[in-house]
Amino acid sequence: MWRTATDWAALALVTGFAVLWTGVVVFAADTTPAWIRAAQVLFGVLLAGWSVHKARSLRARHVR
Repeated sequence: MWRTATDWAALALVTGFAVLWTGVVVFAADTTPAWIRAAQVLFGVLLAGWSVHKARSLRARHVR
């Protein structure tokens, strides 16, 4: 029971961090070079993609 709750809580934290990271890079980091911003956006998208993958995995494991 606790494991399920902590898995979902960790997933929510990673998802929130990915969205915030991407938002800060896109809207607030104006002085950085474009290639660094692109790499940071790619990192945010990677985190968001991982969280979607992990959510599907957790849902499949707990739906049975």
